[in-house]
Amino acid sequence: MADYQKIKKDLEGIAVEDNPALVRQKSRDFYWYSPILKAQLDNVSADLVVTPKTEEEVIRTLKVAYAHGVPVTPRGAGTGNYGQAMPLSGGIVLNLAAMDKIKEIHPGRVVCEPGIVLAQLDKQTKAHSGQELRFHPSTAQTATVGGFIAGGSGGVGSITWGGLRDLGNILRLRVVTMEAEPRVLDLTGWDLQKVSHAYGTNGIITEIEMPLAPAYDWVDVLVGYDDFMEAVRFSDALAKCNGILVKEIAPIAAPIPYDYFTRHKPYIRQGQSIVVLMIAPHSMDAFLAFTAAQKGEIMFRSDKVESMRGIPHAYELAWNHTTLRALKVDPSFTYLQVQYPGPDHVAKVRKMVEIFGDEVPGHLEFIKFDGQIQCSGLPLVRYTTEERLEEIIKIHQDNGCPIFNPHRYTLEEGGMKRTDAVQLAFKQETDPKGLLNPGKMIAWENPDFDFNAGKNYLFPGLAALMEAS
Repeated sequence: MADYQKIKKDLEGIAVEDNPALVRQKSRDFYWYSPILKAQLDNVSADLVVTPKTEEEVIRTLKVAYAHGVPVTPRGAGTGNYGQAMPLSGGIVLNLAAMDKIKEIHPGRVVCEPGIVLAQLDKQTKAHSGQELRFHPSTAQTATVGGFIAGGSGGVGSITWGGLRDLGNILRLRVVTMEAEPRVLDLTGWDLQKVSHAYGTNGIITEIEMPLAPAYDWVDVLVGYDDFMEAVRFSDALAKCNGILVKEIAPIAAPIPYDYFTRHKPYIRQGQSIVVLMIAPHSMDAFLAFTAAQKGEIMFRSDKVESMRGIPHAYELAWNHTTLRALKVDPSFTYLQVQYPGPDHVAKVRKMVEIFGDEVPGHLEFIKFDGQIQCSGLPLVRYTTEERLEEIIKIHQDNGCPIFNPHRYTLEEGGMKRTDAVQLAFKQETDPKGLLNPGKMIAWENPDFDFNAGKNYLFPGLAALMEAS
């Protein structure tokens, strides 16, 4: 057993928290979106929370943890959905929220620390030079930029800019290794793939350089249709309009909008599917002309209401906020993450709607993927049993719609169902003892794991914890 009194002494001068209730609070994220993860991860907790303020304090913490053989799990704001930042082996949660400074703002780019909240970052770059991040998750008001890079993939703005893994959407990352003498590495170009969306399993991000785009006072719009597939076809056509500048296109099937978007309910009719949109002000006339031609009904415009006070941003109806709003009213819901590969993505969506109907109410996000317009999905699922959920996943996959499984906490099962050789090799180099966020990279824990066996990977440390509970 690690000697935490000695560890605390070794970390003197760095903020440390060992109150069990507070440590437990900082050991969780939104894993409870999944009934499966809720059962698996409910008892997970670190032993200590360490909150460094500088890169030097990060280095010191990692050095001490390495010497004591204690695991370290980095954490931003804990807004992830599948246990990415949950310490499966206990140990130290490295809370990076106090490293929240912007260091430089230039035309087209910003240099900052990992703990700054995305909305705060946008606010400062907008005030400084009329710029904003290219895209962000729906949790922008609370999520940190470091957490987004380590655990996210895309978001509001991906309709124009694609995802975080697209070359050029992260410019540079500074990363500290988990060794007896931690090294500080600057990564650019293809090397960024080593640590982006790696859940902090192979290095701690201490500095970030991101590209910026011109900032606009985006207009939130809701367009209504009586039929979900009409909303999908409208969305697909709009996404292909070269001259209309949009930041968000999300068709969402009835009954979700009327039943769960409580602050927008006065603007929505029962049984109506809607498209959640963000349009640049100078594109509004063109957008209105396009929408009229498509027989879409404008239900809501943020530039025409008396006050937006108490009304959420459009992006807080989309992405995984759609799931959150449904869960607040009906906790029996869960969700899936689906890809509908183009060019026949609309036909694939229609097939899934025909098969599942109201059991899996539709929610799509139109994005640019490998340079082409297509859609991914975050459909809600009326959860009954784990077996039925697995059936729903299999039916999607049998119909050419890959699932990025949000009911798994490992990198591989939630992603491409295969080992990321680049990230594994980097972990072998930067984390020889396997102390960074253990349990999240199957390729490290169990190189012989068969991804086609249809079985959950259960990290040994977690299996022991579940047996003890």
